Amino acid sequence: MSLSETPGALPVESSKSAMSWGPILGGAFAAVGVTLILLLLGSGVGLTMVSPWSGESNSAATVGVTAAVWLVVIQWLSSALGGYLTGRLRTKWAAVHTGEVFFRDTAHGFISWAVATVFVVGFLASSLTSLAGAGASTVGAAATAAGAAGAAATTSSASTSPDLSTSYFTDALLRPERVSANASRDNGAASVEVSRILLNDAVNGEVPEGDKSYIASIVAARTGLSDTDARTRVDTVLKQIEDAKVAAQTAADKARKAAATTALIGSISLLIGAFISSAAAALGGRQRDEEEDILLTSRGPLV
Repeated sequence: MSLSETPGALPVESSKSAMSWGPILGGAFAAVGVTLILLLLGSGVGLTMVSPWSGESNSAATVGVTAAVWLVVIQWLSSALGGYLTGRLRTKWAAVHTGEVFFRDTAHGFISWAVATVFVVGFLASSLTSLAGAGASTVGAAATAAGAAGAAATTSSASTSPDLSTSYFTDALLRPERVSANASRDNGAASVEVSRILLNDAVNGEVPEGDKSYIASIVAARTGLSDTDARTRVDTVLKQIEDAKVAAQTAADKARKAAATTALIGSISLLIGAFISSAAAALGGRQRDEEEDILLTSRGPLV
């Protein structure tokens, strides 16, 4: 028969909470402090790996891998210290089963790690927000200046201009039969028209044969090249544009993979940090109880 089924028996409940917030916050603040110190140390070491002189800096891959490893080390060291202090600083739970003591210690270590992680993430988020705000202000000022310059240029050149989405088709309708005369007479208009053709074809992903022939005729009229040489130059420039687009896509794909790898490593590191903090808290709590038992044994039984 259990205690709850015994007539007249009442369950025994402690008046004290199983949560010891003092050691939890103390361990969390210690972990945050160690994290900030190691972050600054890592920043100083990382700056020594970068140099403005060509050939003096380490590769971007080396710097990235070193930074990732250092962040993992920071997470593990700070979690271990914070968890150990959380377990070592708590008071002894009297009349509590050993298994329950172990659970409470690991729970305290986990909560201490969570509090420290929230503090660090909040600090980093506020720092990144400040940097982003400063960058946005700079970009906004530049955009305002560029808008004013663009408005002035537009006013000086023409009172109205067609929309970019329709200007390509307008140019296609008004393409002259003899390109050489118009291209020689109005160089600026020819450059703008070629730019609109390239922009439209870049959006569509390909340059039609008719546009290539028209651009080649403008190049021939502007440069004095033969039709064959002008077409060769056009093909060369279009190949360079395609190579630049492929290079940009490759760089974006590498950045995507690097971001995914960083996120995976970060999440795994956080999980391991939570485990380390819990285990360190259990170790610190056990050592704290053993030290008290040794002290009481050396003094002898109380009478």
